[in-house]
Amino acid sequence: MSEENSKYPSLGISLIPVILLLTLLVFNIIIFKDDASSGPNQIALLISSIIAALFGTFLYKQDYHHLEKKIVGSILIALQACIILFLVGSLIGIWIMGGVVPTMIFYGLKLITPSLFLPISCVSCCVISLSTGSSWSTTGTVGIALMAIGTALGIPEGMTAGAIISGAYFGDKMSPLSDTTNLAPAVAGSTLSSHIRHMVYTSGPAIIISVIIYTIIGLFYQQPVSTDQLAIVTDVISKNFNISLLLFIPPLAIFTLVFKKAPAIPSIIVGIALGVLCIVFLQYDHYNFQSAQDIYKQIMTVSFGGFSIESGNAAIDKLLSRGGMAGMLNTIWLIFCAMVFGGAMESTKMLSVITNAVLKKVHSAFSLIAATLASCIFINTTASDQYLSIVIPGRMFKKSYDDFDLAPENLSRALEDSGTVVSVLIPWNTGGAYNATVLGVATLSYAPYAFFNLLSPLVSLFLAYTGWTIIKLRKAAIDS
Repeated sequence: MSEENSKYPSLGISLIPVILLLTLLVFNIIIFKDDASSGPNQIALLISSIIAALFGTFLYKQDYHHLEKKIVGSILIALQACIILFLVGSLIGIWIMGGVVPTMIFYGLKLITPSLFLPISCVSCCVISLSTGSSWSTTGTVGIALMAIGTALGIPEGMTAGAIISGAYFGDKMSPLSDTTNLAPAVAGSTLSSHIRHMVYTSGPAIIISVIIYTIIGLFYQQPVSTDQLAIVTDVISKNFNISLLLFIPPLAIFTLVFKKAPAIPSIIVGIALGVLCIVFLQYDHYNFQSAQDIYKQIMTVSFGGFSIESGNAAIDKLLSRGGMAGMLNTIWLIFCAMVFGGAMESTKMLSVITNAVLKKVHSAFSLIAATLASCIFINTTASDQYLSIVIPGRMFKKSYDDFDLAPENLSRALEDSGTVVSVLIPWNTGGAYNATVLGVATLSYAPYAFFNLLSPLVSLFLAYTGWTIIKLRKAAIDS
């Protein structure tokens, strides 16, 4: 049966795979907790995809070959992002081994002074998360040390945790090394460089306002504090790596390439190459290289397996033992399964039915962006996963943005403004649960002080209402 002659499912039937998916995801969080995204969530997506395919094929007599073709096409959309993620995994390992990431952490921690602890903590976490592309690694390592210092200063734990999380999520959101920063434009159909540039208009004001608020709050907590903990961390880093300003060249190079609209993959490859040069010429004496073959072997091992360090300091070891292509496999697996689900929902027309039901309330570009923001928050609340809150609404609204003559950068920005940053504000979301555990602060205690995360969707909504920085599809085509 042709696609044109196949029946459209009802709204009730179309919602069954979605409700099943959300139910399975909730069970996974309860049963598997932090390990839910290591396999259970992927299986839940595949089960829901199978149910959608069965309904479409047998209940509505839709052509199976067309369905299969659509699912494969859906997967193809994310293949570039998967390649980028593999390269990013290699880049992170190489940059750590080459001392690039340790140098950025070293100087970031050196910025902290007692009188401006909150704003500098936020900015330091921005720098560290930008360099690693990971908010979780930042909050789970440097964040722990900052929490201890904040307690000594007499600053409420919720405030300190809020500043740490705000900085970490800004860096994660704006870093070309971040998986969500690569995922959002892949789903929306924009490019990594244009996506990051477009996010400046929402993330920039949000983080500036946040730092100002932290500065005002910090003025009330100016008490002397010992900086021994930070000294220990910086001493361990300096003993295990050669710290040099030259090591800022690789990140500056890759950020320059991204903002100059260079393609993401060649830019990352340049970053990897510069990182290898840093290993060979700036960190050589810290590794037991016996020959050129040994250099090759260790660099290759770090590229695919990640960097590992045993410094004697648990926090440093946890922060710097990461990276490698293998470390990206769970994320890529989740993306793959999510795209299967999206393809099944699209090919069976269930996605169109749900989208049309939502779009009946959409009559302008503002209401479309507002619906996107709300949908991301809804998925974050119900599905408890930031990746799904990007992929599912991205697939739902992509065509509607074309219909409203809106460039895909508007969609990818909205997905991150509410999908990425809101996850950490929800106690049962993986982001909220993880950060509450590692920082030792209840999610609802730090949420009121995570100003960047609270402001990002509001700034995005304000810009949508005013029309500022909203790019039209035709203008984007001319600019490109």
